[in-house]
Amino acid sequence: MNRLFGELIALLGDDRVVLELASREQLSKDFYWYSPILTELLDGKTADVIVYPLNEEEVKRVLSLAVQHEVPVTVRGAGTGNYGQIVPLQGGVLVDVSRMNRILDIGEGYVRVEPGVKISTLEKTLREQRQELCIIPSTYAKSTAAGFVSGGSGGIGSISWGLLWDGNVIEATIITAEAEPRVIRSRGDDLLNYIHSYGTTGVITEVIYRAVPRVEWAQCIASFADLEDSLRFSETLAQDESIPKRSVSTCEWPIPSYFRPLKKVIQDQKHVVILEVDEASLERLQPLLERYNGTITHAIPAANYMKGQGLAEYTWNHTTLWALKADESMTYLQGSFSLDRYMEQIGLIKAKFPDEFYNHFDWMRSGGELIPQQIPLVRFTTKERLYEMIDFCESIGVKIFNPHTYLLEEGGWEAHIQRVIRTKNQNDPKGLLNPGKIGLPLKAPSV
Repeated sequence: MNRLFGELIALLGDDRVVLELASREQLSKDFYWYSPILTELLDGKTADVIVYPLNEEEVKRVLSLAVQHEVPVTVRGAGTGNYGQIVPLQGGVLVDVSRMNRILDIGEGYVRVEPGVKISTLEKTLREQRQELCIIPSTYAKSTAAGFVSGGSGGIGSISWGLLWDGNVIEATIITAEAEPRVIRSRGDDLLNYIHSYGTTGVITEVIYRAVPRVEWAQCIASFADLEDSLRFSETLAQDESIPKRSVSTCEWPIPSYFRPLKKVIQDQKHVVILEVDEASLERLQPLLERYNGTITHAIPAANYMKGQGLAEYTWNHTTLWALKADESMTYLQGSFSLDRYMEQIGLIKAKFPDEFYNHFDWMRSGGELIPQQIPLVRFTTKERLYEMIDFCESIGVKIFNPHTYLLEEGGWEAHIQRVIRTKNQNDPKGLLNPGKIGLPLKAPSV
């Protein structure tokens, strides 16, 4: 390993190769601590060295050295993932791409970037040119372009544009982990081998995102006395294609009580729907609000969009973050409910776990289909009780994407895992890229 350290320093210089323990410990973590189960499994896992490449050629040379020395490689963007995606289970080299942060090209309907560009910087730049990304994570202030592709799935905008693999990533440039690394330009269906694959199949050095015309988004909180009213309002609005929207997020009380910075605008005992809606369409919300007994209790005009903390930072898995700040016993699940029976499914869960399961829906589309997507808050007592909740949800038709595992195939990617394994075998023949994140055999048994 010392020989590798010397070669990395010769390649990158002392200032871009980090061996100091405190830095290695800090950069070897993400937000896996949302899960008490992952906390137990991942605490203490640390890279042996951190490197900061500045360009694609340096990435290739780092990978070539790692392959020659048969040392594992994990890639980090900003570390905003929740499942231990960037935690180096077997030590080795952690490649931090945060200094590869240039916006390379912007055209009508697309933007091409290096992997370490912050989503917030990208979105700001696009909006200045009258465009915007189709979807952004709730962690947009810190998350990076390739980090979102490697570890994410949906986010703000998914209510209209779907998930990353619904055409919102046009192309990704991939570097393989071989003695002589190859450069792959992945497009179309082939992107499923790299999106949400935790960097197990290659290192992303460029991303081309789809962009769409900018919308003037107003942010609102709608309040409801009745949970079903809040959900029916959300469903109806989500279905109404005549009202442009970027976010529809429904939170059952007491979840809103955890949003401490919003304390002055949250009404006691009220369920809320957090909205991003085209400002020109705000008046058209009124009939829907009246129909479902709701009122707008807080609004931020479009002129203030992305200036300071926005309401998007109380949606998706940011909701879990606010809950954990207020109550350390909380954790979360992720699940897709059935559009034709989600109210029945909610009733069954609430009857079974009345004080342990709180509903939080981020409505989205997948392949054009509207999905009541949940990131519910759950009160953690034991691992056994948590898995009892998971089993019950699945027994009534709720598909759970388990956020309490670092294994790709157990977190909801099982439908694609075999093609991911085939790609990994081709691009990473020694199994050095983020090893341990796929629990299935990487090579087919010999006949």
